[in-house]
This record gives sequence, C-alpha cells and structure tokens, in this order.
Amino acid sequence: MPRPANPETRSRLLEKGGDLVSTRGFNATGVQEITAAAGVPKGSFYNYFDSKEAFAVAVLTEYWEAVVAEYGAILNQRRTPPLSRIARYFAGLAEFHERRRYAVGCLIGNMALEVTPTSEDVRIKLAAIYRDWSAALASCLREAQEKGDLPAGKDPGHLAVTLIDTFEGAVMRAKVERSRAPFDSFKRFVLPSLLT
Repeated sequence: MPRPANPETRSRLLEKGGDLVSTRGFNATGVQEITAAAGVPKGSFYNYFDSKEAFAVAVLTEYWEAVVAEYGAILNQRRTPPLSRIARYFAGLAEFHERRRYAVGCLIGNMALEVTPTSEDVRIKLAAIYRDWSAALASCLREAQEKGDLPAGKDPGHLAVTLIDTFEGAVMRAKVERSRAPFDSFKRFVLPSLLT
C-alpha cells in the first residue's frame, strides 16, 4: 500500500524546485535536482506530480498566487485613485525584482519563452494567468474611466494587456542589464503615455 502524500513535502518540492526553475530555467533543472534541493527521494516526486510538466503548472500556480497575495490588494484600495493604484502596483512589482537584484526575471515571462513551445499544459496555464492579470488591471482602469481620470476613448481591456506586455519587456531588459533603468523608463514614459 503506497504512503499517503504529505502536503509539507509537496510544498517543499514546489518551493525549492520553484527556486531552481526561477534561477536556472525549467529545461536546465532536472527532477533529481528538484528532489535533492527539497531533501526527498527522487521517486517521491511522482507521488505529487504526474510529470515535470505538471510540476511546472503547479509552480506557476504558486508563483501567481503569491504575486496576487502580495500585490493584488493594491489595485483594490478604493481610497486611493485608480491610476495611482496602478502606478503603485507596478512600482511594487519593480521593487520585487530589485530585491532579487534583477537576476531572475519574472517566472511567468521566463516560462512563456522557454516552455510554451513544447508544453500545451503550461501554455494554457500561462494564458489563464495573463487573463486574470489583465482582468484585474482592466477593472481598475474602468473605475478610472468612471471617475473621469482616464479618457473615455481608451479601451480598459486593451490598455491592461499593453501595460502587462510593456512591463514584462522591462523585466526582461532589467534582467539582461541588471539595472533598474527599464523600470524607471516604464514609470516615466510608458505609464504617463498610456494612462493620460
């Protein structure tokens, strides 16, 4: 009779394995390295994940939930004007990357570039994350329109997607340059041009 799965072991696999995937890349990280980092036998990996691809989906889920938990509430602070919330939200994300010395990038963007050509499950998960991310920003942008802070002719949905795409580009450049400069450009040039 197989031993029941241990939630602590699964969490450890996701935490330690997620760190490896973030720093080394998905394809460069093997199951043996993930289990070694988590301190569990290699065979235990498949008690928790059907495949390495399923592990990637779980890591992305954990990552996105952590982003939402830490930064998502900024977009819902009704006492703050909506456009200020959006600026604070992206400033918070930029600070997250600064704390990591710009070396790792965004797991969402990294996995989109590295894994989606070979994994439909990962592509579907990433598409869902991008939809959720866009919806949260679009809701805030619609509120800004209702208050008259955003021109009525701007489409909140398209604008939300553009903000994400532009910010993810800044994350990639910051990773390459190991510099805050792309985030400063995003703040100085992108946000004012898109939100006015």
